[in-house]
Amino acid sequence: MRIYPAIDIKGGKCVRLSQGRFDKVTVYEKNPVKIAKKWEESGAKFIHLVDLDGALLGEEVNKNVIKEIIGAVNIPVQTGGGIRNIKSIEDRLSLGVERVIIGTAAVKNPNLVKEAVKTFGEDKIVVGIDAKNGKVAVEGWEKLSDISAIELCLRMKDMGVKTIIYTDIAKDGMLSGVNVESTKELIESTGLDIIASGGVATMSDLEKVSNIGVEGVIIGKALYQGSIDLKEAIKAFQ
Repeated sequence: MRIYPAIDIKGGKCVRLSQGRFDKVTVYEKNPVKIAKKWEESGAKFIHLVDLDGALLGEEVNKNVIKEIIGAVNIPVQTGGGIRNIKSIEDRLSLGVERVIIGTAAVKNPNLVKEAVKTFGEDKIVVGIDAKNGKVAVEGWEKLSDISAIELCLRMKDMGVKTIIYTDIAKDGMLSGVNVESTKELIESTGLDIIASGGVATMSDLEKVSNIGVEGVIIGKALYQGSIDLKEAIKAFQ
């Protein structure tokens, strides 16, 4: 199980949201590059990076910070937030990003996913599926769609996608444990590589997700608040 330490950027700073709410922001570090280096030094093999401003506005906002982070570390970075067209994917990849995460656009413009996989390959494109009560959320989690997470996963699979980041919004940033049942259901129903996200609070949570066969797990707030030590987590589960 690969462990992905998270860096969420808003206004050029490293922050965390609670339940995806933009009015519940905590700033943890003014310089996200310092955090990226810290994660690498702790043994991370991949960094999960989200442009929160981009997710909300539908365009790249923190491009310079992302570029700086990629230049500062020697491990791959996957990034999302504001990916709405082929050009925005090209732009991210040109910065040296290893994988680009398509979120809202996967619901609103599924043909973009199909074109992206065809153009850049299945290893460069990841789809982020954020759900609440089983329904997919879009536009920085501000709106709920009427499509289920499983249904969207299967559509994405048909388009050549092999990796999904699944986030339970109700759990995200709340340190209340992972939605193991829903994540397991996705893995079993789709056969895709699922990266679990949202709610990881303790080493026990990591043990639970490692037991259901996830490809990886994203850890955010628990690292920033110190309830999980990244070095220990990597040693135990990666």
